Amino acid sequence: MLSLDPKTPVPTLLTTFFAWKTLLLAIAIGSNVGAAYDTSTTLLSPEIASSHESTFDLSTKLTRWDSIYFIQASRRGHLFEQEWAFGSGLPTVISFLTRALSSFGFQSHGSIEPIVGVFVAHTSHLFSVLVLYQLGLVICKNQRLSFIAALLHILSPAGLFLSAPYAESTYSLLSFVGYLFFAKGLFGPNRTFAHDVSLVASGMWFGFATTFRSNGLFNGIPFALALAQELTTPPNLSSIRRRCALIIGGLAIAIGFVVPQLTAYQTFCFTQPGFESRPWCTSGIRSIYSFVQERYWNVGFLRYWTPSNIPLFLLAMPMLYLLTRSGLELARNPLSVVAEKPTLVDSSHLLLLVRSMALSQLVLAILAITNYHVQIITRISSGYPLWYLWLARLLANKDTSKFGSNVIRFMVMYAAIQGALFASFLPPA
Repeated sequence: MLSLDPKTPVPTLLTTFFAWKTLLLAIAIGSNVGAAYDTSTTLLSPEIASSHESTFDLSTKLTRWDSIYFIQASRRGHLFEQEWAFGSGLPTVISFLTRALSSFGFQSHGSIEPIVGVFVAHTSHLFSVLVLYQLGLVICKNQRLSFIAALLHILSPAGLFLSAPYAESTYSLLSFVGYLFFAKGLFGPNRTFAHDVSLVASGMWFGFATTFRSNGLFNGIPFALALAQELTTPPNLSSIRRRCALIIGGLAIAIGFVVPQLTAYQTFCFTQPGFESRPWCTSGIRSIYSFVQERYWNVGFLRYWTPSNIPLFLLAMPMLYLLTRSGLELARNPLSVVAEKPTLVDSSHLLLLVRSMALSQLVLAILAITNYHVQIITRISSGYPLWYLWLARLLANKDTSKFGSNVIRFMVMYAAIQGALFASFLPPA
Protein backbone atom coordinates (compact mmCIF):
# COMPACT_ATOMS: atom_id res chain seq x y z
CA MET A 1 0.00 0.00 0.00
CA LEU A 2 1.23 3.47 -0.87
CA SER A 3 2.73 5.31 2.09
CA LEU A 4 2.28 9.04 1.83
CA ASP A 5 5.46 9.87 3.73
CA PRO A 6 6.41 13.57 3.90
CA LYS A 7 9.91 12.49 4.96
CA THR A 8 10.54 11.41 1.35
CA PRO A 9 8.46 14.06 -0.41
CA VAL A 10 9.70 13.90 -4.00
CA PRO A 11 9.58 10.07 -4.44
CA THR A 12 6.15 9.98 -2.78
CA LEU A 13 4.83 12.81 -4.94
CA LEU A 14 6.13 11.09 -8.08
CA THR A 15 4.55 7.76 -7.10
CA THR A 16 1.22 9.40 -6.29
CA PHE A 17 1.30 11.41 -9.50
CA PHE A 18 1.82 8.40 -11.75
CA ALA A 19 -0.74 6.32 -9.84
CA TRP A 20 -3.37 9.05 -10.17
CA LYS A 21 -2.63 9.61 -13.85
CA THR A 22 -2.85 5.86 -14.48
CA LEU A 23 -6.28 5.81 -12.86
CA LEU A 24 -7.55 8.77 -14.88
CA LEU A 25 -6.25 7.36 -18.16
CA ALA A 26 -7.81 4.00 -17.33
CA ILE A 27 -11.12 5.80 -16.79
CA ALA A 28 -10.70 7.52 -20.16
CA ILE A 29 -10.09 4.17 -21.87
CA GLY A 30 -12.97 2.56 -20.02
CA SER A 31 -15.34 5.30 -21.11
CA ASN A 32 -15.46 3.76 -24.58
CA VAL A 33 -18.92 2.26 -24.09
CA GLY A 34 -20.29 3.71 -27.30
CA ALA A 35 -19.73 6.26 -30.01
CA ALA A 36 -18.46 9.64 -28.88
CA TYR A 37 -21.11 12.30 -28.27
CA ASP A 38 -19.31 14.56 -30.74
CA THR A 39 -17.04 13.64 -33.65
CA SER A 40 -15.25 16.99 -34.01
CA THR A 41 -11.94 15.27 -33.31
CA THR A 42 -12.24 13.54 -36.69
CA LEU A 43 -11.73 16.93 -38.31
CA LEU A 44 -8.11 16.94 -37.17
CA SER A 45 -7.09 14.01 -39.33
CA PRO A 46 -8.67 10.82 -40.63
CA GLU A 47 -5.55 9.04 -39.39
CA ILE A 48 -6.25 9.62 -35.70
CA ALA A 49 -9.99 9.34 -35.44
CA SER A 50 -13.19 8.21 -37.06
CA SER A 51 -16.75 8.02 -35.89
CA HIS A 52 -15.68 4.69 -34.30
CA GLU A 53 -12.62 5.53 -32.23
CA SER A 54 -10.08 2.98 -31.11
CA THR A 55 -10.48 1.97 -27.46
CA PHE A 56 -6.83 2.65 -26.62
CA ASP A 57 -6.37 5.78 -28.73
CA LEU A 58 -5.68 8.09 -25.79
CA SER A 59 -4.48 10.97 -27.93
CA THR A 60 -7.94 11.12 -29.52
CA LYS A 61 -9.82 10.64 -26.26
CA LEU A 62 -7.91 13.52 -24.71
CA THR A 63 -8.33 15.82 -27.71
CA ARG A 64 -11.80 17.09 -26.88
CA TRP A 65 -13.58 20.43 -26.74
CA ASP A 66 -11.09 23.31 -26.69
CA SER A 67 -8.19 20.93 -27.36
CA ILE A 68 -9.23 20.84 -31.00
CA TYR A 69 -8.64 24.59 -31.30
CA PHE A 70 -5.23 24.31 -29.65
CA ILE A 71 -4.15 21.46 -31.94
CA GLN A 72 -5.34 23.20 -35.09
CA ALA A 73 -3.58 26.43 -34.06
CA SER A 74 -0.36 24.49 -33.46
CA ARG A 75 -0.47 23.34 -37.09
CA ARG A 76 -1.22 26.55 -38.95
CA GLY A 77 -1.55 29.34 -36.39
CA HIS A 78 -4.69 31.26 -35.50
CA LEU A 79 -6.55 31.41 -38.81
CA PHE A 80 -10.16 32.22 -37.99
CA GLU A 81 -11.31 35.06 -35.78
CA GLN A 82 -12.96 32.93 -33.10
CA GLU A 83 -9.72 30.99 -32.54
CA TRP A 84 -8.20 34.05 -30.86
CA ALA A 85 -10.26 33.22 -27.77
CA PHE A 86 -7.55 30.65 -27.06
CA GLY A 87 -4.07 31.66 -25.96
CA SER A 88 -1.14 31.27 -28.33
CA GLY A 89 1.22 29.86 -25.70
CA LEU A 90 0.25 26.18 -25.87
CA PRO A 91 0.00 25.98 -29.69
CA THR A 92 3.43 27.61 -29.94
CA VAL A 93 4.98 25.04 -27.59
CA ILE A 94 3.32 22.10 -29.38
CA SER A 95 4.39 23.43 -32.77
CA PHE A 96 7.98 23.93 -31.62
CA LEU A 97 8.25 20.42 -30.17
CA THR A 98 6.64 18.89 -33.25
CA ARG A 99 9.17 20.58 -35.52
CA ALA A 100 11.96 19.50 -33.18
CA LEU A 101 10.82 15.87 -33.41
CA SER A 102 10.64 16.12 -37.18
CA SER A 103 14.21 17.46 -37.31
CA PHE A 104 15.32 14.35 -35.40
CA GLY A 105 13.74 12.09 -37.98
CA PHE A 106 10.38 11.39 -36.37
CA GLN A 107 7.83 10.97 -39.11
CA SER A 108 4.99 13.47 -38.86
CA HIS A 109 1.50 12.01 -38.91
CA GLY A 110 -2.00 13.05 -37.96
CA SER A 111 -1.71 12.26 -34.27
CA ILE A 112 1.71 13.78 -33.59
CA GLU A 113 0.39 17.14 -32.32
CA PRO A 114 -2.19 15.59 -29.97
CA ILE A 115 0.47 13.23 -28.60
CA VAL A 116 2.87 16.14 -28.06
CA GLY A 117 0.04 18.12 -26.43
CA VAL A 118 -0.68 15.27 -24.01
CA PHE A 119 3.03 14.99 -23.21
CA VAL A 120 3.27 18.74 -22.52
CA ALA A 121 0.21 18.59 -20.25
CA HIS A 122 1.51 15.66 -18.18
CA THR A 123 5.02 17.07 -17.92
CA SER A 124 3.75 20.50 -16.93
CA HIS A 125 1.44 19.05 -14.29
CA LEU A 126 4.26 16.98 -12.80
CA PHE A 127 6.65 19.92 -12.58
CA SER A 128 3.91 22.20 -11.22
CA VAL A 129 3.43 19.72 -8.36
CA LEU A 130 7.14 19.91 -7.52
CA VAL A 131 7.22 23.71 -7.82
CA LEU A 132 4.16 24.04 -5.56
CA TYR A 133 6.00 21.97 -2.96
CA GLN A 134 8.92 24.40 -3.09
CA LEU A 135 6.56 27.39 -2.97
CA GLY A 136 4.92 25.93 0.11
CA LEU A 137 8.30 25.61 1.81
CA VAL A 138 8.98 29.30 1.17
CA ILE A 139 5.55 30.53 2.32
CA CYS A 140 4.50 28.04 5.01
CA LYS A 141 7.97 27.17 6.30
CA ASN A 142 6.70 23.65 6.89
CA GLN A 143 7.53 20.52 4.93
CA ARG A 144 4.35 18.64 5.86
CA LEU A 145 2.00 21.44 4.79
CA SER A 146 3.94 21.91 1.55
CA PHE A 147 3.80 18.19 0.88
CA ILE A 148 0.04 18.01 1.46
CA ALA A 149 -0.56 21.02 -0.80
CA ALA A 150 1.43 19.36 -3.59
CA LEU A 151 -0.59 16.17 -3.16
CA LEU A 152 -3.79 18.19 -3.43
CA HIS A 153 -2.62 19.65 -6.71
CA ILE A 154 -2.15 16.12 -8.06
CA LEU A 155 -5.78 15.36 -7.14
CA SER A 156 -7.07 18.67 -8.50
CA PRO A 157 -10.73 18.60 -9.58
CA ALA A 158 -9.42 19.78 -12.97
CA GLY A 159 -8.80 16.06 -13.45
CA LEU A 160 -8.30 15.01 -17.06
CA PHE A 161 -8.01 18.62 -18.20
CA LEU A 162 -4.50 18.50 -16.71
CA SER A 163 -3.71 15.54 -18.96
CA ALA A 164 -5.29 16.81 -22.17
CA PRO A 165 -3.92 19.35 -24.69
CA TYR A 166 -5.35 22.21 -22.64
CA ALA A 167 -3.54 25.26 -21.29
CA GLU A 168 -4.36 24.63 -17.62
CA SER A 169 -1.40 22.45 -16.60
CA THR A 170 1.23 24.64 -18.29
CA TYR A 171 -0.44 27.77 -16.95
CA SER A 172 -0.26 26.27 -13.44
CA LEU A 173 3.43 25.51 -13.85
CA LEU A 174 4.31 28.98 -15.08
CA SER A 175 2.12 30.66 -12.48
CA PHE A 176 3.60 28.65 -9.60
CA VAL A 177 7.14 29.40 -10.82
CA GLY A 178 6.18 33.08 -11.00
CA TYR A 179 4.96 33.08 -7.40
CA LEU A 180 8.08 31.20 -6.28
CA PHE A 181 10.34 33.84 -7.82
CA PHE A 182 8.14 36.62 -6.43
CA ALA A 183 8.28 35.18 -2.90
CA LYS A 184 12.04 34.75 -3.04
CA GLY A 185 12.36 38.29 -4.34
CA LEU A 186 10.40 39.65 -1.38
CA PHE A 187 11.70 37.57 1.52
CA GLY A 188 15.03 38.08 3.23
CA PRO A 189 16.59 40.46 5.75
CA ASN A 190 18.30 42.54 3.05
CA ARG A 191 17.34 43.90 -0.34
CA THR A 192 19.92 42.81 -2.83
CA PHE A 193 20.17 43.15 -6.58
CA ALA A 194 19.44 39.42 -6.83
CA HIS A 195 16.11 39.94 -5.03
CA ASP A 196 15.06 42.56 -7.56
CA VAL A 197 16.16 40.36 -10.47
CA SER A 198 13.97 37.64 -8.99
CA LEU A 199 10.98 40.00 -9.06
CA VAL A 200 11.61 40.83 -12.73
CA ALA A 201 11.94 37.12 -13.51
CA SER A 202 8.68 36.54 -11.68
CA GLY A 203 6.93 39.02 -13.95
CA MET A 204 8.39 37.29 -17.00
CA TRP A 205 7.11 33.89 -15.85
CA PHE A 206 3.68 35.40 -15.21
CA GLY A 207 3.85 37.02 -18.64
CA PHE A 208 4.48 33.63 -20.25
CA ALA A 209 1.56 32.23 -18.23
CA THR A 210 -0.69 34.98 -19.61
CA THR A 211 0.01 33.79 -23.17
CA PHE A 212 -1.56 30.49 -22.13
CA ARG A 213 -4.55 31.87 -20.21
CA SER A 214 -5.74 35.48 -20.12
CA ASN A 215 -6.57 35.26 -16.40
CA GLY A 216 -2.81 35.38 -15.91
CA LEU A 217 -3.35 39.15 -15.86
CA PHE A 218 -4.57 38.73 -12.28
CA ASN A 219 -1.02 37.80 -11.34
CA GLY A 220 -0.24 41.47 -11.76
CA ILE A 221 -2.07 42.19 -8.49
CA PRO A 222 0.93 41.28 -6.28
CA PHE A 223 3.11 43.68 -8.29
CA ALA A 224 0.56 46.48 -8.02
CA LEU A 225 0.16 46.07 -4.25
CA ALA A 226 3.91 45.73 -3.69
CA LEU A 227 4.55 48.89 -5.71
CA ALA A 228 1.83 50.77 -3.80
CA GLN A 229 3.45 49.74 -0.53
CA GLU A 230 6.88 50.70 -1.82
CA LEU A 231 5.70 54.19 -2.75
CA THR A 232 4.81 54.85 0.89
CA THR A 233 8.48 54.70 1.92
CA PRO A 234 11.09 57.46 1.40
CA PRO A 235 13.03 56.87 -1.82
CA ASN A 236 16.63 55.69 -1.70
CA LEU A 237 18.83 53.68 -4.07
CA SER A 238 17.46 50.34 -2.88
CA SER A 239 13.87 51.55 -2.98
CA ILE A 240 14.20 53.02 -6.48
CA ARG A 241 15.70 49.79 -7.73
CA ARG A 242 12.85 47.84 -6.16
CA ARG A 243 10.24 50.11 -7.75
CA CYS A 244 11.83 49.69 -11.16
CA ALA A 245 11.87 45.90 -10.72
CA LEU A 246 8.18 45.87 -9.82
CA ILE A 247 7.26 48.10 -12.76
CA ILE A 248 9.26 46.01 -15.23
CA GLY A 249 7.80 42.80 -13.83
CA GLY A 250 4.27 44.18 -14.06
CA LEU A 251 4.84 45.34 -17.63
CA ALA A 252 6.07 41.87 -18.57
CA ILE A 253 2.69 40.46 -17.50
CA ALA A 254 0.85 43.06 -19.56
CA ILE A 255 3.03 42.29 -22.58
CA GLY A 256 1.99 38.64 -22.36
CA PHE A 257 -1.57 39.74 -23.06
CA VAL A 258 -1.02 42.75 -25.33
CA VAL A 259 1.35 41.20 -27.89
CA PRO A 260 -1.17 38.59 -29.15
CA GLN A 261 -3.79 41.36 -29.35
CA LEU A 262 -1.46 43.49 -31.49
CA THR A 263 -0.71 40.52 -33.72
CA ALA A 264 -4.42 39.96 -34.29
CA TYR A 265 -4.94 43.67 -34.91
CA GLN A 266 -2.32 43.64 -37.65
CA THR A 267 -3.91 40.54 -39.17
CA PHE A 268 -7.54 41.64 -39.23
CA CYS A 269 -7.52 45.43 -39.09
CA PHE A 270 -4.89 46.44 -41.65
CA THR A 271 -7.13 45.45 -44.54
CA GLN A 272 -6.73 46.22 -48.20
CA PRO A 273 -8.93 48.87 -49.84
CA GLY A 274 -12.38 47.53 -50.54
CA PHE A 275 -12.35 45.09 -47.61
CA GLU A 276 -14.40 45.92 -44.55
CA SER A 277 -12.55 45.71 -41.25
CA ARG A 278 -13.99 43.85 -38.29
CA PRO A 279 -16.13 45.76 -35.73
CA TRP A 280 -13.62 45.38 -32.91
CA CYS A 281 -10.94 47.11 -34.99
CA THR A 282 -12.62 50.47 -34.34
CA SER A 283 -14.07 49.81 -30.88
CA GLY A 284 -12.78 51.51 -27.74
CA ILE A 285 -10.68 48.64 -26.38
CA ARG A 286 -9.78 47.12 -29.77
CA SER A 287 -9.24 43.69 -28.25
CA ILE A 288 -10.00 40.66 -30.38
CA TYR A 289 -10.09 38.52 -27.24
CA SER A 290 -12.92 40.50 -25.64
CA PHE A 291 -14.82 40.63 -28.94
CA VAL A 292 -14.74 36.92 -29.78
CA GLN A 293 -15.56 35.92 -26.20
CA GLU A 294 -18.71 38.04 -26.41
CA ARG A 295 -19.57 37.32 -30.06
CA TYR A 296 -18.95 33.58 -30.29
CA TRP A 297 -19.16 32.38 -26.68
CA ASN A 298 -21.69 34.87 -25.29
CA VAL A 299 -19.36 35.79 -22.43
CA GLY A 300 -20.42 38.91 -20.57
CA PHE A 301 -21.85 40.28 -17.37
CA LEU A 302 -24.68 38.00 -16.14
CA ARG A 303 -25.16 36.51 -19.62
CA TYR A 304 -24.73 33.03 -18.17
CA TRP A 305 -27.49 33.61 -15.63
CA THR A 306 -30.22 31.61 -17.36
CA PRO A 307 -32.43 28.81 -16.02
CA SER A 308 -30.78 26.26 -18.32
CA ASN A 309 -27.38 26.97 -16.73
CA ILE A 310 -28.51 26.37 -13.13
CA PRO A 311 -27.00 22.82 -13.14
CA LEU A 312 -23.65 24.28 -14.20
CA PHE A 313 -23.73 26.77 -11.33
CA LEU A 314 -24.47 23.90 -8.96
CA LEU A 315 -21.49 21.95 -10.31
CA ALA A 316 -19.25 24.97 -9.83
CA MET A 317 -20.46 25.81 -6.31
CA PRO A 318 -18.01 23.59 -4.35
CA MET A 319 -14.99 25.11 -6.08
CA LEU A 320 -16.40 28.63 -5.84
CA TYR A 321 -16.96 28.07 -2.13
CA LEU A 322 -13.36 26.88 -1.60
CA LEU A 323 -11.88 29.79 -3.53
CA THR A 324 -14.07 32.36 -1.79
CA ARG A 325 -13.72 31.03 1.74
CA SER A 326 -9.96 30.52 1.52
CA GLY A 327 -9.53 33.92 -0.13
CA LEU A 328 -11.54 35.77 2.51
CA GLU A 329 -9.98 33.96 5.47
CA LEU A 330 -6.42 34.52 4.28
CA ALA A 331 -7.11 38.12 3.30
CA ARG A 332 -8.20 38.74 6.91
CA ASN A 333 -5.51 36.62 8.55
CA PRO A 334 -2.65 35.94 6.12
CA LEU A 335 -0.33 34.50 8.76
CA SER A 336 -2.73 31.62 9.47
CA VAL A 337 -1.21 29.74 6.55
CA VAL A 338 2.26 29.88 8.12
CA ALA A 339 3.45 27.15 10.46
CA GLU A 340 6.30 29.14 12.03
CA LYS A 341 6.21 32.75 13.16
CA PRO A 342 8.16 34.78 10.58
CA THR A 343 10.68 37.50 11.33
CA LEU A 344 9.41 41.08 11.48
CA VAL A 345 10.74 41.88 7.99
CA ASP A 346 9.39 38.67 6.42
CA SER A 347 6.09 39.13 8.24
CA SER A 348 5.43 42.38 6.37
CA HIS A 349 6.29 40.78 3.04
CA LEU A 350 4.28 37.68 3.83
CA LEU A 351 1.20 39.76 4.61
CA LEU A 352 1.58 41.45 1.23
CA LEU A 353 2.15 38.22 -0.70
CA VAL A 354 -0.67 36.18 0.84
CA ARG A 355 -3.19 39.02 0.68
CA SER A 356 -2.38 39.71 -2.97
CA MET A 357 -2.71 36.00 -3.79
CA ALA A 358 -6.04 35.93 -1.95
CA LEU A 359 -7.24 38.98 -3.87
CA SER A 360 -6.31 37.38 -7.21
CA GLN A 361 -8.25 34.29 -6.22
CA LEU A 362 -11.32 36.30 -5.16
CA VAL A 363 -11.31 38.28 -8.40
CA LEU A 364 -11.29 34.99 -10.31
CA ALA A 365 -14.22 33.63 -8.29
CA ILE A 366 -16.28 36.81 -8.71
CA LEU A 367 -15.72 36.90 -12.47
CA ALA A 368 -16.55 33.20 -12.74
CA ILE A 369 -19.92 33.91 -11.10
CA THR A 370 -20.75 37.07 -13.02
CA ASN A 371 -19.02 36.82 -16.41
CA TYR A 372 -17.46 33.45 -17.26
CA HIS A 373 -18.97 30.14 -18.25
CA VAL A 374 -19.06 29.25 -14.59
CA GLN A 375 -18.25 25.53 -14.92
CA ILE A 376 -14.68 26.27 -16.05
CA ILE A 377 -13.80 27.34 -12.50
CA THR A 378 -13.11 23.71 -11.55
CA ARG A 379 -10.23 23.61 -14.02
CA ILE A 380 -8.86 27.16 -14.06
CA SER A 381 -8.69 27.16 -10.25
CA SER A 382 -5.86 24.63 -10.61
CA GLY A 383 -3.47 27.49 -11.39
CA TYR A 384 -3.99 29.30 -8.06
CA PRO A 385 -1.73 27.96 -5.29
CA LEU A 386 -3.20 29.65 -2.23
CA TRP A 387 -6.30 27.48 -1.78
CA TYR A 388 -4.11 24.36 -1.84
CA LEU A 389 -1.99 25.75 1.01
CA TRP A 390 -5.12 26.78 2.92
CA LEU A 391 -6.70 23.34 2.54
CA ALA A 392 -3.44 21.67 3.56
CA ARG A 393 -3.55 23.70 6.78
CA LEU A 394 -7.10 22.50 7.45
CA LEU A 395 -6.12 18.88 6.86
CA ALA A 396 -3.19 19.18 9.27
CA ASN A 397 -5.47 20.53 12.02
CA LYS A 398 -7.47 17.93 13.97
CA ASP A 399 -10.37 20.32 14.45
CA THR A 400 -10.80 20.96 10.72
CA SER A 401 -9.43 17.76 9.20
CA LYS A 402 -12.91 16.29 8.69
CA PHE A 403 -13.90 19.17 6.44
CA GLY A 404 -10.63 18.81 4.54
CA SER A 405 -11.21 15.07 4.10
CA ASN A 406 -14.65 15.74 2.66
CA VAL A 407 -13.12 18.17 0.19
CA ILE A 408 -10.66 15.50 -0.96
CA ARG A 409 -13.54 13.07 -1.48
CA PHE A 410 -15.27 15.67 -3.63
CA MET A 411 -12.10 16.31 -5.65
CA VAL A 412 -11.51 12.61 -6.35
CA MET A 413 -15.15 11.89 -7.21
CA TYR A 414 -15.50 14.95 -9.42
CA ALA A 415 -12.24 14.28 -11.29
CA ALA A 416 -13.16 10.64 -11.89
CA ILE A 417 -16.69 11.35 -13.15
CA GLN A 418 -15.58 14.35 -15.18
CA GLY A 419 -12.80 12.23 -16.73
CA ALA A 420 -15.28 9.68 -18.07
CA LEU A 421 -17.51 12.44 -19.45
CA PHE A 422 -14.61 14.34 -21.00
CA ALA A 423 -13.22 11.29 -22.79
CA SER A 424 -16.70 10.64 -24.22
CA PHE A 425 -16.90 14.27 -25.45
CA LEU A 426 -19.71 14.98 -22.99
CA PRO A 427 -20.21 18.17 -20.96
CA PRO A 428 -19.42 19.91 -18.69
CA ALA A 429 -16.24 21.32 -20.15
